[in-house]
Amino acid sequence: FGLARLYDHGTDAQTTHMVGTKGYLAPELLRTGKASPLTDVFAFGMFLLEVACGQKPVKINAEGNEVFLVDWVLEHWNNKALIKTVDTRLQCDFSIDEACLVLKLGLLCLHPFPSSRPRMREVMQYLDGDMPLPELRKTELSVNMAALVKSNGPNLVIMSYPQITSSFCTISGLSGGR
Repeated sequence: FGLARLYDHGTDAQTTHMVGTKGYLAPELLRTGKASPLTDVFAFGMFLLEVACGQKPVKINAEGNEVFLVDWVLEHWNNKALIKTVDTRLQCDFSIDEACLVLKLGLLCLHPFPSSRPRMREVMQYLDGDMPLPELRKTELSVNMAALVKSNGPNLVIMSYPQITSSFCTISGLSGGR
């Protein structure tokens, strides 16, 4: 968070070296190396999912493949089982409505197209309950974050993601103390 302010001071992109944690870096940041307020929104979306689910943004499965938290949450959302992604250590001691709001907002912030992400002001209005969260809808698009990372950006052939109504990079495997 704040990469846009930290690194985007009108400097030539050729002289800027981006550093970040895999899963938190927006596809366009990986592709162009240029941070923006919307790349920060993407990172905040991953933060929301990580906290709500109690899981790292990227894990390695039994086959040795990367599994992205956003893909796992999105799969549960598609199967109408979003609440099953909430951290089990909470032992059902949470507000279901608030948990769903955080999870859906996380997905909204993680949209692969920057123009479909909310602005941070809107994110705060959603969290404060001052504005209703837009409905996420299934469309022909859905994201496979592993494919996005390998291709360094959105590609309609490999994507499917909920539609909303209304390079150069160093990646760290570290994730917020987990």
